[in-house]
Amino acid sequence: MGKQDNNDIAVIKKYANRRLYNTQTSCYITLEDLFEMIQRGDDFIVLDAKTGDDLTRATLTQIIFEKESKGYNLLPISFLKKLVKLYDNKTDNMFSDYLEVAMNNFVDNQEKWRQFSGGSWDEYTPMGVFENVARQNLEMFEKTMGMFNPDDEK
Repeated sequence: MGKQDNNDIAVIKKYANRRLYNTQTSCYITLEDLFEMIQRGDDFIVLDAKTGDDLTRATLTQIIFEKESKGYNLLPISFLKKLVKLYDNKTDNMFSDYLEVAMNNFVDNQEKWRQFSGGSWDEYTPMGVFENVARQNLEMFEKTMGMFNPDDEK
C-alpha cells in the first residue's frame, strides 16, 4: 500500500460491536492494523457504520491509549495532566495549532538527524541531542501554557 493520494483515503467503518471494517480492502481489521497503516503513511477516516459520524479522532486516541497502557509511556504524566487541564480552557484552536507546529518541527528535526547520522534512531541514539530537543520543546510548551494560565507558576 504505502503513501496514498489525498483522493485515496481508506474508509474504515466502525460497528456497534467495536469491529472495524476496511472498505478499501474489504476485510475486518484491528487497532494494531490501523497503527501499522499510520506507520506506513496510509491515510484513513473512521466512520460510524450506522450514523456515518466521524470517529477518527476517538479511534486515534484509543490507539494512543492502548500503546500507553502497554508500557510505551511516550507521554509524561505531567504533560497529560496539563493536557487534561486545557479541556476546561477556552483556547479555541490555538493549542491544537501549537501542537501541530511542535510535532512537525520534531519530526523534521528527527529526519534531519537521521540524514546526518546516516542511520535510524534505532541504530544510533544521540541522547545529548535528543535531551536538548526535548528540553527546548518542554520550555516552549511551558511558555505556551503560561499564556493560558499566568497565575500558575508551577
